Amino acid sequence: MRERPAPSFAASHPYLLLTLAVAFWSSNMIVGRAIRDEVPPVTLALGRWIVAFLLTLPWALPPLRRQWAAVRRHWAILALLGVLGVGCYNTFAYLALRHTSATNAAMLNSFTPVATMLLAAAVLGHRLTRRQVLGVAVSLAGVLAIVAQGRWQVLASLSFNRGDLWMLGAVAVWGIYTVALHRRPAGIDPMAQLAVFIAVGILVLLPFGLWEWRDGPPLRWHADSLLAIVYVGIFPGFLGMVCYNAGVAVVGPGVGSLFLHLMPALTPLFAFVFLGERPAWYHAVGIVAILAGILLATARPRLPQGRHKRA
Repeated sequence: MRERPAPSFAASHPYLLLTLAVAFWSSNMIVGRAIRDEVPPVTLALGRWIVAFLLTLPWALPPLRRQWAAVRRHWAILALLGVLGVGCYNTFAYLALRHTSATNAAMLNSFTPVATMLLAAAVLGHRLTRRQVLGVAVSLAGVLAIVAQGRWQVLASLSFNRGDLWMLGAVAVWGIYTVALHRRPAGIDPMAQLAVFIAVGILVLLPFGLWEWRDGPPLRWHADSLLAIVYVGIFPGFLGMVCYNAGVAVVGPGVGSLFLHLMPALTPLFAFVFLGERPAWYHAVGIVAILAGILLATARPRLPQGRHKRA
């Protein structure tokens, strides 16, 4: 009797891989906040993606050579996804971290699933149920509680923190990117697509990086700043994507996406340990409301007992 082959590490430990991916992405907020005065935001984003590109290239080159005609045929949507997902999202997040805390940034980032749902309804025509509308409202209340730092007069005077606005911009960009993924061409290797996304993002960021090096805040080269750039390139940039994709391939996108909700729980913990940021009461209120809204918006209604969906 032939023995069955041993399952791969991803097949045996998908939840570990998904947890690692979200932990890497949570640590990205901590590193970005910690070195905000050492490495300017565009430079950090450029460094991150250059490192990730170099790590992706060995896996991406063979399929890119085979599928180059398909890449050229679908260059417009691939370029758009590269601009949004690589060129804009993390750059906006790093800009946010110059003016707001890592905890605030992670909390606001947790609004991404609801923002994506709203965009999908507007762009793709997905109809929202009453439960989803209620979830959106509850989650939005949580976001506003964090932005206003528990003082509603801040909203009345429109006195928003600049960093919070950048982070909300990052959330909007990621929502648009996620909706645009529906137009991603089928049949092109995922690593090849990732390499194209990163290459486009680097090209978009390069002129802004040159301007930043000339007229922006100074880059302070030392061991810590270099290690930070290498870290965000290897772990949040490259390994985060690899772990997440491998885990989702086993458990599916529905279960895999739920692990993103760990981010607002892990980031404040990391921020407390490494940055000394103490969570405030409005962080607790905000995250409870955001997670409650997400659960309301994404939960499937139960069928009444005795009724079964027909095959």
